[in-house]
Amino acid sequence: MHETAEILLSIGSVMLLGLVTDLLGRRTFLPRVTLLLIFGILIGPGMFNLLPDIFISNFKLITEIALTMVGFLVGGKLSRKLFKNLGKELLWVSFGAVIGTVVIVSLVLVLIGVPIALAILLGCIAAATDPAATMDVVEETKSKGSFVNLLTAIVALDDAWGLIVFSIGLATVELLSGLNGWVSPLFMAFKEVFGAILIGLIIGVPAAILTGRVEQGKPMLIEALGIVFLCAGVAIWLEVSFLIAAIVMGMTIVNLAKHHKYPFHAIENSESPFIIAFFVLAGASLELDSLAGIGVLGAVYVIARIAGKFIGVKIGGEICKADNSVKNWMGLTLLPQAGVAMGMALVAADHYPEYRQLLLSIVISTTIFFELIGPVITNMILRKLASN
Repeated sequence: MHETAEILLSIGSVMLLGLVTDLLGRRTFLPRVTLLLIFGILIGPGMFNLLPDIFISNFKLITEIALTMVGFLVGGKLSRKLFKNLGKELLWVSFGAVIGTVVIVSLVLVLIGVPIALAILLGCIAAATDPAATMDVVEETKSKGSFVNLLTAIVALDDAWGLIVFSIGLATVELLSGLNGWVSPLFMAFKEVFGAILIGLIIGVPAAILTGRVEQGKPMLIEALGIVFLCAGVAIWLEVSFLIAAIVMGMTIVNLAKHHKYPFHAIENSESPFIIAFFVLAGASLELDSLAGIGVLGAVYVIARIAGKFIGVKIGGEICKADNSVKNWMGLTLLPQAGVAMGMALVAADHYPEYRQLLLSIVISTTIFFELIGPVITNMILRKLASN
């Protein structure tokens, strides 16, 4: 088949798939994310190999575009009013989810005989979540209310917490190993997190002032996409977190652009094609062979991560006296895990090549599990709370 025809047929099929999965997601317990991942697995190299190589080779680009849009929209929900209403609750619950996961996963793995260095690294990686999957489920179920507001805010902060904790964990492991380069990971953490915050502010402040002027009160689609791509490009160029930069930019604009009636209305629908392509390609890129090697260690890691999220949120919720719905269910809505965890695993593997195969095998295989099962659990919990 002609290459151009193959590419256009693939794009058209994937876009139409989005409509079908959206319909199925509304009528079954399976959310769109899980359906898209399953479809990607089926048409990927590991199964029927129906996708052109050009799509697989551009997965990184599509991932960065999709996640930047998600980060921008998530940041746009972090208004001053939301922090005023959720401030103490948001801090304790999000911090509890991250620290609880790191501590419990690390301790459990050490108890079953995993080397302490590997246990700490896996514990830190376990803290990461997938804001794209969580936000897609929220949008699909049309869920609203204080629980959803808190969930949205937590997934926005989780990756920032996760990157900081991972970098500290990496430095701790190097210190325990007697290496002299432990300052380097701390510096990289500072650069990645605070550099991203700075970029988000530098682009977000003028964007808040200048956008929404052509058509009074409503930023045009070209304005929204322009600042999103600019933010992602600068962040990736300077090697800082483009996701955190996008979140900060979105948060800056929503809090400073008083003349905006609907700050991000222009971009909310345009993100769908990128999100659909992202999840289909994520499924197609998953290495199913890694599932066979998960073993007992992988199963323990999965159970420990679920327990860590649940217990961490429970403790954080108790401290800030959160609602029972938050204490009982919020931890289980934070199970989806994807790109950030994979990035952490690759960095850890580069620092500790002796653990590379085992570390990547565990993270890849469990990421498949959490990315398939996590959105289903989140979907069921949001529907359950909506019916109460």
